[in-house]
Amino acid sequence: MRRLIVTEKFNAAIRIATILSDGKSKRTSVEGTTVFEFPQDGDRVQVVGLRGHIINLDYPESLNDWSHVDLKELVWAEPQKVVTAGKIGAALKRLASDADEVIIATDFDREGELIGVEALELIREARPEIRVRRARFSALTKWDIEAAFANLVEVDYPLAWSAESRQSVDLAWGAVLTRFLSIASNQLGRDYLSVGRVQSPTLALVVDREREIENFVPQDYWTLSARFQKEAEGKPIEFDAHHEHGPFWARREAEAAMAEAERPPRGLVKEYIQNEREERPPPPFNTTMFVAEANRIGFGAAQAMKLAEDLYQSGFISYPRTDNTVYPSTVNLRSVLEKLRDSPFAEEAQRLLGQERIVPSRGRTQATDHPPIYPVQGVGRDKVKRQDHWRIYELVVRRFFATVAPNAVAEVAEAKIDLGGQVFLAEGYRLKEPGWRTYYPYWTARETVLPPLVVDESLDRAGPVSLREDRTQPPPRHSEGSLIQEMERLGLGTKSTRHEIIKKLSDRKFIEGKYPRPTTSGRAVIEALEDHAQRITQPEMTAHLEADMEGIATGVRAREDVVRESQQMLSEVLETLEANREAIGQEVEAALREQNYIGKCNLCKEGNLTVIRSRRGSRFLGCDRYPACRNTHPLPQMGIIQSAAENCPECGAPMIMHTDRGRTTTYCVASDCPTVREKNFIGRCEKCGDGELTIRHGTYGKRFVGCSKYPNCDNSYPLPQRGLIVPTDQRCNACGHPVIRVIMRGRRPWVLCLNMKCPAKDGKSRKTKGKGGSKRAARPRKAKPVPVVADLPAG
Repeated sequence: MRRLIVTEKFNAAIRIATILSDGKSKRTSVEGTTVFEFPQDGDRVQVVGLRGHIINLDYPESLNDWSHVDLKELVWAEPQKVVTAGKIGAALKRLASDADEVIIATDFDREGELIGVEALELIREARPEIRVRRARFSALTKWDIEAAFANLVEVDYPLAWSAESRQSVDLAWGAVLTRFLSIASNQLGRDYLSVGRVQSPTLALVVDREREIENFVPQDYWTLSARFQKEAEGKPIEFDAHHEHGPFWARREAEAAMAEAERPPRGLVKEYIQNEREERPPPPFNTTMFVAEANRIGFGAAQAMKLAEDLYQSGFISYPRTDNTVYPSTVNLRSVLEKLRDSPFAEEAQRLLGQERIVPSRGRTQATDHPPIYPVQGVGRDKVKRQDHWRIYELVVRRFFATVAPNAVAEVAEAKIDLGGQVFLAEGYRLKEPGWRTYYPYWTARETVLPPLVVDESLDRAGPVSLREDRTQPPPRHSEGSLIQEMERLGLGTKSTRHEIIKKLSDRKFIEGKYPRPTTSGRAVIEALEDHAQRITQPEMTAHLEADMEGIATGVRAREDVVRESQQMLSEVLETLEANREAIGQEVEAALREQNYIGKCNLCKEGNLTVIRSRRGSRFLGCDRYPACRNTHPLPQMGIIQSAAENCPECGAPMIMHTDRGRTTTYCVASDCPTVREKNFIGRCEKCGDGELTIRHGTYGKRFVGCSKYPNCDNSYPLPQRGLIVPTDQRCNACGHPVIRVIMRGRRPWVLCLNMKCPAKDGKSRKTKGKGGSKRAARPRKAKPVPVVADLPAG
């Protein structure tokens, strides 16, 4: 038999081919696509990897003219399928023409099932009668893959139709809303405003929280506390107690209670309770919990999912897109611990294996698609070399450890102490048996001392009663993790798309910051829609459509009915939008002008400097009096640009704030300003001897080092496009060219010689090749500085 296996990604194809062939597969090329081939029990097996979706839904070319297509027509238009990976499609057809059976081995979820069905459509064009089976697995390990291929099932077409319906619904909503808002506010070309079915209510959550913070009215309150002392084990122990009333909202009441409490020098114990409390471990990771925890330790939601996907495809963790928080019986927990003995966590794994009985924690959701996220292989830093990947792998390992560890046991105590007729509460917390907390250091337990007390015991007061004045605080901004949890609660998006929605909002400059807050344009879009088409910004409609698509997957709803219902909703929304087109456009356009404004033009003094996009898409500062004033200034092409709302004290030109990957710098826009020269100065030009080498920005916005005497002197050096460039006064010992430092978040600083032909770099390249490096590894990189290890000055 001739068998064709189709996987979702190239890395998965490598893993599956390696596992099924015991590492003996041969790599060939078909229509420019890599194929792995090997014999198995007399059969010929070929494995080909896709690159996710190779067929997309899109509108025909006749509907892509924004200025002439009626949006009402777009609502009811039937999208067409477009092959986006021609070489892979051609390879599938050619491979299918010589195969008897095809096995779909894409990820088992809605998107994965649709990706497999898309591949089947092309395969059946070449061989309509081919036999089709499905391999389902939750991890790319030898055991999981062999078990999946030994127990093949049928393709779940309703699951694929559910994903295809989502594509169709989201395409229509995104196209109609985006075109309407962009045309109404005159934001066309590269500056169009992208709006979507799930994006809008998600953005509204961020805007609502920002308004809560802005509209919050702080309220003063007062708290009373007293400090007591007791002899225990031959030494005095002091502890704090707080008035049982809690916060006093009237200062006069707090001062009256304080006056009574200050009279007696001793307090009397009225109640004392002490007991042990068992603390259960946290539940296993589903996707939402994982993203929230990864966010707490510094990872963005999309970044965390990308890293988890890499670890899954490498065979280190289970499938990271899951709703399940209960380990199924098919997961052998002891076997997982055994595998983790081959890792830096061996000692902890061995300790947990010593338990007589392992009873894992459970969450509220028990699903049948995939198990919770857990490690499927024990690996060390030699295999997971990148720091970010290792931190995510360790997070998954430690969460698994916590879920199979014993309960923590805490000793808790509570006392009520009478002081001049005023009752104060004291609480004690001591971790007696750390249990699962030993393995999961991300959650800390704060211990509070409270010595053993006896009812009617008299206690010395240690110091005066204190009265503290404070103010209520506004609610905090969402983190990306808490925003995803809120989206899940409201039924916005799915476990596979929520992190992508947040990233889209950030990429499109609707939100910004580690703790998302709306930009001026993001807030303007939501407020305009709330004023004139509030239904779009509320979660109920989107959650209703999500439930409909879940109904398609379970077979209780027909996809045609769901799509038709969505089109009817969109038609009603569009009618409302069109009735308020002028008002919506004016509100959004005014907000965008405000967002792009930097300051008064430092050349003509009459116009305004604003952020402008060139036809090529690069951004720069330009005067809005163009062509009367042609003043321009370069801008960084990455990160967020905002007005600093002040002028440079040195030259009087406007200043900007540039935020990139959490680092914010403020500087003058004028490149000839002494402060800018000092910041960008690298050194004297060694080529012409007269000019200065400074950091500059090219036509496309990329930064480089160039001579100030250009065009008379064309001396230049490429620069990394990310990171903070720190000039030094040093020269390379190997070639005499300038040396800089590059500081990047989460990495060690680089010390770089700017000379691409530096002998030290050539020596390093030869050294790499001599150690068995391949020709590919020894091939020089394109105009990008590499770290120089030898022959550079220290520091």
